[in-house]
Amino acid sequence: MKNPKSEIHGSESSDKLKRESDSTRPAGPLSQTRDSEPERRQRLEQILDQARKELSDDIRQKKEGKQALARYSERIDELIRRIYSSAQVQIRTPIAVLALGGYGRQQLCPYSDVDLLVLFDGNIGRAEEKFLKSFLHPLWDLRLDLGHHVREIEDFQHLERDNPEFVLALLDARLVAGDTALFDRFHQLFHVSNPHWYRQILDLLLHLIDQRHARFNNTFYQLEPDVKEAPGALRDLAAGRWIQFLAFANMEAAADARSIVTLRNEDRVEQAEDFLLRIRAILHQENRRNQNVLSHDLQEKAAEILGYPGIAAHQRVETFMSDYFRHARVVSRFLDSARKAARPKRKEAKPVPLGQNLESFHDQIRFRDLEKAASQPTSWLPAFRVAVEENCPVSEEALLLIQQNLDRYSADDFFPTKVEREMLLDFLRPRPGIYARLSEMHDCGLLGQMFPEFQPIYCRVIRDFYHKYTVDEHTLLTIRNLERLCEPTNPSRERFSSILKELESPQLLVMALLFHDVGKWKEENHAEESVRMAQKAFQRLRLPLPSTQKVEFLIKNHLQLSLVAFRRDTEDPDVVRKFATLIGTEENLKMLCLMTLVDIEAVSPDTLTPWKEELLWQLYVDTYNQLTLAYGDEVIEKDSSLAEILAGRPNDLTETEISTFLEGFPRRYLKLVDRESIYQHVRLSRNIHPHQVHLSLEKKDAIWELSVVTLDKPYLLSNIFGVLAYFGMDILRGQAMTSLSGLVLDIFQFTDHEKFFKLNPGGIAQFGDLLQDVVAGRVDLSSLLRGKESSLLYRKMRKRVPTFISFDNQHSPRYTIMEIITQDALGLLYRISRVISRHGCDIHLVLISTEGNKAIDVFHITGKDGKLSESSEAHLKADLEQMLEGAHEINQEHRPS
Repeated sequence: MKNPKSEIHGSESSDKLKRESDSTRPAGPLSQTRDSEPERRQRLEQILDQARKELSDDIRQKKEGKQALARYSERIDELIRRIYSSAQVQIRTPIAVLALGGYGRQQLCPYSDVDLLVLFDGNIGRAEEKFLKSFLHPLWDLRLDLGHHVREIEDFQHLERDNPEFVLALLDARLVAGDTALFDRFHQLFHVSNPHWYRQILDLLLHLIDQRHARFNNTFYQLEPDVKEAPGALRDLAAGRWIQFLAFANMEAAADARSIVTLRNEDRVEQAEDFLLRIRAILHQENRRNQNVLSHDLQEKAAEILGYPGIAAHQRVETFMSDYFRHARVVSRFLDSARKAARPKRKEAKPVPLGQNLESFHDQIRFRDLEKAASQPTSWLPAFRVAVEENCPVSEEALLLIQQNLDRYSADDFFPTKVEREMLLDFLRPRPGIYARLSEMHDCGLLGQMFPEFQPIYCRVIRDFYHKYTVDEHTLLTIRNLERLCEPTNPSRERFSSILKELESPQLLVMALLFHDVGKWKEENHAEESVRMAQKAFQRLRLPLPSTQKVEFLIKNHLQLSLVAFRRDTEDPDVVRKFATLIGTEENLKMLCLMTLVDIEAVSPDTLTPWKEELLWQLYVDTYNQLTLAYGDEVIEKDSSLAEILAGRPNDLTETEISTFLEGFPRRYLKLVDRESIYQHVRLSRNIHPHQVHLSLEKKDAIWELSVVTLDKPYLLSNIFGVLAYFGMDILRGQAMTSLSGLVLDIFQFTDHEKFFKLNPGGIAQFGDLLQDVVAGRVDLSSLLRGKESSLLYRKMRKRVPTFISFDNQHSPRYTIMEIITQDALGLLYRISRVISRHGCDIHLVLISTEGNKAIDVFHITGKDGKLSESSEAHLKADLEQMLEGAHEINQEHRPS
C-alpha cells in the first residue's frame, strides 16, 4: 500500500491518467502480468530481497551508511531498468525515468518511498498510458512504496509553486533509465533557462523549514527524535545543501557558500550524515516499514547493533544518544549557517562600530580584531549582550573563535571584576532574544565553560514517557517560555505576563531557571543537588546574600507549587495557609509561580494543559490572598456568603431546603461550585431513596462534570470510579462530601478521551443507567472491567512503574493524605478505592494526575476516629502494595452484603 508523503508526492499530470491507472491496478497482490511471467517476477523479487540483505549486512558490519545506501540505491536502479526495458518496447516516444528526493541522492532506505518522475517528450496518449501500466504495475506488485509523478517535458515551462515538496525533490533528480537527451532538456528547462526560479524555490524551502521545525518546538534535543524530519536530522542536511545551491549557484558570491562549509567543517557534516543514514536504515530494518522515530526501545537496539560499549543497556544508550545529539548539533548549525549566508545582503554595507572590539555587519555581531578577542575572554559575553540589544545573532566567525579558544580559560577568567558580574545579571534579564543567545553560547561551549555546573547535564537524557527533551535543552526552553511572556500572544498568558512585569529582580528568576535542573546528573533528589552545585557558581560570581538566598529558594522549591496545585486539596484553607507559610513573601510567590509555569511547559508541548494552567493560577490567587488578607472560617454558617445564596434562590427552592442540604458540608463547597450548581445539587437531593442515584452530567468546554447525590453506602466512590473507567473516561479530579443527615455529594471532573458520548447519541443515558445498576448491586462491575481489560485495546505492553505509597498527616488538620505513584491501568482508581473502603476509611477528596504511563493519585481520607494512626497506615499500605504489585488485572471480589 502506498504511503502518502506530502513533501514528495505530487498529483498526476492528468486526472484521466490517474483514474485509468487506479482502475487498472489489480485488486489482489499480483497482477495478470505477474501471473503470466512468474520467472521474470521471481527474478525481480530476488533482486529486491538480495539488495535488502546486502544493506542489512553492510549496516551490521558497521560499514559507512552513505556507501551502503548508495549501493542499495544502485540495486533499485537495476530493478527499475529491467522493468523499464521490458515496458519500453511498446512505445516509441522518448521517455526518461528520474529518481527524486532521497532516492535521487542515492540515500534510499529499505522501506522508503521510491520517488520517481516519468517524463514524456510529448503529449500523453493511449500508448503512453499503456507504457505506464506496464512500467508501474510490476513495481506495485513488488510492494514497493512508490511515489510517482508523470509529466510532459513542456510542463517545465512554469514552476509548480503550489507543489513545493515536488519542486524541491526535483533538485536532486538524476536519470535512472530512458532517454539521456530528454533528461538534458529537463535540466536545461528547470535549471539553465529559468535561473530566476531559484529565488522562488528558496523562499518555498525556507517556509517549509519553518513549518517543519515548529512541529518539533524548534529544537533538535528530542528524547525520541525523528531522524528524518526533526531539527538536526536528515531533512535539515538536505535543506542546507539545497540552500547553498539555490543561493549561490549562479552568483559571484559562491565563495560565501564555500565559507559555510569551511566554518562548519565539511568532515563533521559528512560524519553526521553517515551516522544519521545508518540509524535510519536500522529503524527501517527493525520495523520493516518506513518508520523514522528513534524511540526508547529502538535506541537500545540501535546501540547494540552499532556496538556501543557498556554492561547495561542504559549505559550503551546514553553514549549512543550523546553521539546522536552531537551530530544533530553539527547538522543544525550547518543549516543555520547556510540560512544566514543566504540572506540578501545590503549593497556596500559598512560595519557599524559598537565598542569593546565589537561591530555589527550584515545584521550580525562580530569581533573587529579576532586576535585581540581570542586573548580577552571578558569580551565574549558582551558580544551576546549586544546581540540581544540589537536583536540579531552573533556571527559564525565569532562563535567559531570562541569555540576554538575555550580550553585556554577557566570559569574565573570570565568574571574577574564587578563590572563583568553586573554585566551577566543585566544580560540575564528576560526579553526577546535571550533564549537564542543562550543557545548560541551553549552550542559553542561558552555556557558550560562559564558555568562548569552546567556541563554534567549536557545532552542528559531522562528516559520516561513524560519528558521530551534533554535536560540542558529543557532548561533553555524554560527561559524561552519566560521570554515569550514578555510579549504574550495567548490571552490566558497575559495574567502571568503582568506578574513578570511586577518582579523587582527578574534576572534572578532567569538565573534560577538556568541552574534549577543541574542536579539531574544524579538520580537522587535533584533539587537539593542543584542548590549545592549552584552555590559554587554564586560564590564565584560573589552574588549578594539576599539575591543568593532568593535564587536558592526558587531552585530548592521549584517543584512545590505544582505539587500543591495538582496533588493537594487547594480548596482546603489549611493547605493554602501552610503553602503560604513556605512561600513567605509576595515576590517569592510571583517568581515561583512563573518558574512553575514555564518549567511545566518546557517538559513537552502538551504537558501544560489549560486545566493545569488554571489550577496554577487559582493556587497563585489563593496564596496571594492568604499572604495579604485572611481566610474565613471553614464551617458554613449563616454569614454573608450563605445569605447571598439564599437571597438569590430560584422560586422552586425554599430557604429551609437549601439550609438543610448545606448543613455539614465543608465551607470549601461554597468556593468549589457556583450558585447555579448549588441549586442544581439541592434539586438532585429531593426524594432520594436508599438505592437510588440522582446525577447530572454537564460539559464545560473540554471537561465533563458529573454530580452524584445519593445516601451513604459502602463502596460508593469505588463504584463511581469503576463506571467512569468502564466508559474510558480520564478522571481529572474528584470530591466526596457528606452532610450531617448522611447525604453524599460526589463531584467529578473528567475528559471523554475515547469520545464515547460524542460517538454514541444515547451514551449519557446508558452511562446513568449503568451507574444506577452498579450502585444498586444489579450489575457486577468487576466482571465488566475484567472483560474490557482483556480486550486487545487494553493489552498493551508498557514499561513498568514501581509503586510508591506515602502518608502525610501534617498538611491537613482533618485528613490523612495518602499519595500513590504506580503503573497506570484500567480501573486503577476502582481497585484502590475498594481497598481503602475495606479498611473502613472514608474518601473525602481525590486528586488525579497522569504522566505518561505513571499514575499519581492523592487521597484525602479519614478512619473511624479521624486521621489514620501509624498502625492503620501500615496495614492499608501493605494491602495496597499487594494489590498493585500484581498483574494489574481486575480482581474477582465478592460484593459485601
